[in-house]
Amino acid sequence: MGRASQATQAKRKRERDKQERQQEKRADRAIRKEQKKTDLQDVPEGEDPDLAGIFPGPQPPIEY
Repeated sequence: MGRASQATQAKRKRERDKQERQQEKRADRAIRKEQKKTDLQDVPEGEDPDLAGIFPGPQPPIEY
């Protein structure tokens, strides 16, 4: 029998790299999910987190 071809080895490397990227993405998603939970705990009960701290009427200028 012959040796494994370069194409087979390259495919294995691509698949391994793809699995590693998927694991990194899963970890990043888990981190963002935990951050989202902690961010929502800072908002008072019954207040929309997107509108927290905003009041009706003209808004004061943003200080840089």
